[in-house]
Amino acid sequence: MGSVYVQKRGNVFQYQFQIASVDGKRKYQNKSGFSTRNEAMKAGIKAYSEYMNTGHAFTPNEISYSDYLDYWMKEHCEVNLKYHTIEAYKSIIRIHVKPKIGHYKLSTITTATLQEFINKVYLDGSYSKNFLKNILKVLKTSFGYAYEIVNFIKTNPAEKVRLPKYDIPDSDPAHIFTKEEIERILNRFTNNPCAYYAFLTAYHTGMRVSEVFGLTWEDIDFEKKTIRVDRNVLKKNQAGGTKKRHISGNSTTVWYFGTCKTPSSHRTIEIGDTLLNALKEYKEQQEKNKEEYGDMYMKHYSKEVINPYNKKKEIKIVNAHTEIDVSLPEVHFVFVKKNGVYEGTDTVKYPFKVIHYELGISCRFHDFRDTHATRLIEAGADIKAVSKRLGHSTIETTYNIYVRVTTKMESEVVNKFEAYATS
Repeated sequence: MGSVYVQKRGNVFQYQFQIASVDGKRKYQNKSGFSTRNEAMKAGIKAYSEYMNTGHAFTPNEISYSDYLDYWMKEHCEVNLKYHTIEAYKSIIRIHVKPKIGHYKLSTITTATLQEFINKVYLDGSYSKNFLKNILKVLKTSFGYAYEIVNFIKTNPAEKVRLPKYDIPDSDPAHIFTKEEIERILNRFTNNPCAYYAFLTAYHTGMRVSEVFGLTWEDIDFEKKTIRVDRNVLKKNQAGGTKKRHISGNSTTVWYFGTCKTPSSHRTIEIGDTLLNALKEYKEQQEKNKEEYGDMYMKHYSKEVINPYNKKKEIKIVNAHTEIDVSLPEVHFVFVKKNGVYEGTDTVKYPFKVIHYELGISCRFHDFRDTHATRLIEAGADIKAVSKRLGHSTIETTYNIYVRVTTKMESEVVNKFEAYATS
C-alpha cells in the first residue's frame, strides 16, 4: 500500500491504489473516466492523500487557518448554529480574520499572534467592545474546536487571549419607557394597526420581536386568555436579485419559521383584558380587510424545505393572493398589513424611524421587553414568575440582563434603610 497506479481502460484512464484490508482480503480504491494519464495520476494522488488523512483533503498540521475556518464553518457552525449566527461569523471571518491571519498555518499560530491581531483591530478601528467580543468569540470557538474536538492542534492558543481595556464602559442600550412615552407611541400609530397592535403585544407580554411576528391566530386563546410561544421568524436574504422590499415581488428576502431561542422560550403567557380585547378588535378589523380586498388579499402558506447548511427540514413562508389556489397549509399570521402582506420584523423598521426622529425617543423594539420586565419587578412581581414569563432558563438571566434599576427602585432602597435605621 502506498503507490498510485494508472492504467488505460479502453479509451480512458483509471487510477488505483491499495487501501486497508478487510477480513484479511486486499481492498483497492479506483476511479476511471480520465481522458489523459496525467489527469488520472493527479486525481489519484489527491484521492490517496485524502484516504491517508481519513477523508480530509488536507493534512491537519499543514492546513492554513483560512482553509481550516472553511472546514470549521462547514462541519460545526452550519450543523449546529442558527442562521443569523452563521451569517455573522462569516462576515467577521471574511472582513477581519482571513485578511489578517488567515494565511498562517493553523498549527503555528500562537497566543501572541492572536493577541496582536485583536490589539490591532482595536487600535485601527472604532469598534465597540461588544463587536470585539464577537471577533474574539470566533477565535476562541474555532481554535477550541480544533483543539478539543478534532485534535488538529496540541494546545488552544486563543484560550488566554484578552480584550484590550476600554476606558469608557459600554453604554446600556436599554431604554425603559415611561407611561407617557408608551401613550405617545401608541397614539402616533393608531392609523397603522399592524405596528400599533404589535407594539401593544410586546409591551404587555415582554415577547421578543421575532416571537411577536411569529404569532398566528391559533396561538391566541381568547377563552383562556393566553398566548402560546412555540416559534419565531427569521429572514434570509437569498442569493441574487435585488434588495427591494418584499411587497414589490422582486425581493430577495424570504421568511422562515425558526425554533425558539432556548427550550425555556417555549411558554404560555397569560394576558390581561386590555391586550385581550385589543387583539379581539384587531382580529375583527382583519376579517373586514379580507372582505374588502377580496381576491387581492395576500395569504401565506408553510412549505417544507431542506436547509442547505445542515440538511434538516425547515418551514419556509410562501405568499399568494387569495385568487390563487395553493395546496399548502395556510398560515394565519396575526401581524400583517391591511392588504394581508406579511413583512415580518421589517414591519417596524419605518415606525421606529418615526419614533426616533419625530417623537424624539431613542429606543429599540427590545425595549418593550426590557420595560415589561422592569415594571413587573418594580411592582413587586415574583422574580421566578417574571423569568418564566420571559422564557429565561435561569433567574440570574432575568436579573442581569433585563431588570433595570429605575429611579423608583433606587428611592425605595433608601426609604427601606431609613425606616430600619430610625425604628
